[in-house]
Amino acid sequence: MTRREDVEFTAEGGTTLRGWLFLPDGDGPWPAITMAHGYAGTKDHGLEPFARLFAEHGFAVLLHDHRGFGASDGQPRQDVDPWQQIADWRRAVSYLEDRLEVDAARIGLWGTSYAGGHALVLGATDRRLRCVVAQVPTISGYEQGLRRVPPDALAALEEAFAEDERAQYRGEPLRYQAIVGKDPAVPASYRAPDAIDFYLQPLPEGVWENKVTVRSTRAARMYEPGQWISRVSPTPLLLVVAERDVITLTDLELAAYERALEPKRLEIIPGGHFDPYLTEFDRAGIAALRWFQEHLAQ
Repeated sequence: MTRREDVEFTAEGGTTLRGWLFLPDGDGPWPAITMAHGYAGTKDHGLEPFARLFAEHGFAVLLHDHRGFGASDGQPRQDVDPWQQIADWRRAVSYLEDRLEVDAARIGLWGTSYAGGHALVLGATDRRLRCVVAQVPTISGYEQGLRRVPPDALAALEEAFAEDERAQYRGEPLRYQAIVGKDPAVPASYRAPDAIDFYLQPLPEGVWENKVTVRSTRAARMYEPGQWISRVSPTPLLLVVAERDVITLTDLELAAYERALEPKRLEIIPGGHFDPYLTEFDRAGIAALRWFQEHLAQ
């Protein structure tokens, strides 16, 4: 059995971030894992099973919402700034270090999708982390954009960015678009059926909105976390890659893995980007669990 507590901690600028702390039975102190959700999601988007799996095997697990999303404070809402999220995540590590139930010398990090990219940056730049798991991580926003935005739609996208910038200059509210949507006439971050199903899964009322700022898309297209992967070493890195990932792109992830230095491990699982949360949860979860057991055991 494990227990789940609602917790909060203060991030940059005094913003309160909220999440769940999962604790094993007993008194600890326990080795710990810090987790966060992907692009424009929340902690409720399929991550609790991973946290519970880790906690059931003797890890304290902190799973938080990024600022502006879910239960966390922060304005503007539904706005994705990768570098702010990374800075906030460092505070999550500090919060864990300060918990009496946690062995501060044994903290690992697990990130998925967009936050999998963050995991690479944090693994390369925060040596408090004893090991890192990056699941289906963003490697290159630029390369993803080349494949996901048709050439004939690029001019309209760039004009939307320009109009948003002009509106901000005039003091107008930030502009928004849908995160997922089927209608090609309505701007959306994702149109793939599996993405729509994942983001629109049943969630508690008021937890999530199907919208994200337009400037979040620009920031995502500028984000290149794969550049950091060779700097993660000597921190041990596990890369979990889906063999048919058309969101963060399997070939980019495999090429990035080749650039990573030892110690490293690659786990390739069947399916697409969202299968680690669903049909391949057992395989993805156990691979991460074994990595944490290997590197946080003592």
